Amino acid sequence: MKIGTSAHYARGNVAQQAKELTELEKAGVDVIWVAESYSFDAVSALGYLAAVTEKATLATGILNFFSRSPAVLAMTAAGIDSLSDGRFMLGLGASGPQVVEGFHGMPYDAPVTRMREVVDICRQVWKREEKLTYAGKKFQVPLPQEQGTGLGKPLKIINHPYRPEIPIALATLGEKSVEITAEIADAWLPTFFMPQKAKEVWGDALKRGNAKRDPSLPPLEIYTGGSVAIGENVEHLREMARPGAALYVGGMGAKDKNFYNQVFRKYGYEAEAEHIQELYLSGRKSEAEAAIPQSYLDATSLVGPEGFVRDQLTVYQEAGVTCINAGFVGTTTEERVRHCDALRNLVEKI
Repeated sequence: MKIGTSAHYARGNVAQQAKELTELEKAGVDVIWVAESYSFDAVSALGYLAAVTEKATLATGILNFFSRSPAVLAMTAAGIDSLSDGRFMLGLGASGPQVVEGFHGMPYDAPVTRMREVVDICRQVWKREEKLTYAGKKFQVPLPQEQGTGLGKPLKIINHPYRPEIPIALATLGEKSVEITAEIADAWLPTFFMPQKAKEVWGDALKRGNAKRDPSLPPLEIYTGGSVAIGENVEHLREMARPGAALYVGGMGAKDKNFYNQVFRKYGYEAEAEHIQELYLSGRKSEAEAAIPQSYLDATSLVGPEGFVRDQLTVYQEAGVTCINAGFVGTTTEERVRHCDALRNLVEKI
């Protein structure tokens, strides 16, 4: 089992976080994700991290596949992969209509179809076996003559990519999108993953997707996790997950287009999900945070004594998780690095 962690736009620019991230890399972090949302772009930050890190995989967590063309996504991935000597993973997701339409001015249409076609085009660009041509439902490359000047022609990416196959992680939650993730992606990046309930929520979709998976692809990896603090009398730190959970369950997206809220309902928290959303959207954020069920926090937490965290790691492993994405809890870099070191020691023993 690997360990991942994130650089996050809420903590300032990545240059300010780089020293801590390099210390976490030394302590055992295998993957560093950079989030984007509608803050600073993740790509320039990853270019910076490529220069100051040595061995960790650098991943976008995530880029939405509406706001950049498939060719730009492929070029970007090839560029960072080259800068990092083959340490890049392209994390993609649909985001949501509020961001895609509200910030990027792009119609939020056919996300599942777009996702499949973007993956197809990226892999064609990287392999560079022939000039790029693609005839899909959402993307036609080159652009058909009647839709433009008629001067478009098939081209290859100029530089030879460092690797012809760059790993792709897809952040998906819906049944159809999870099925396609299991079919075509190298990794799955689920949010609000509750290992005890994952099989009943996503098991059938994963099974259907894996049945159609190309045998040449390696087994699907699963990257997910939660807050991490290892020690005696630290259970109160589980409460620090409340604001993030309330934001996503209550306020991430419109009332009838909140994918995280829908997953929370599938876990059996239907009434709670409705209540949290009502509170959050009415501006009562503190009450929404307090309404996050304690049972959910306990089930998804990696905060507690070594024995508790060891048992939780086993539960995650049994649910198919191959990398724990850890949010290390602490007020100082030293404290967070200590939790990372402790997690690495436990991971190596399971």
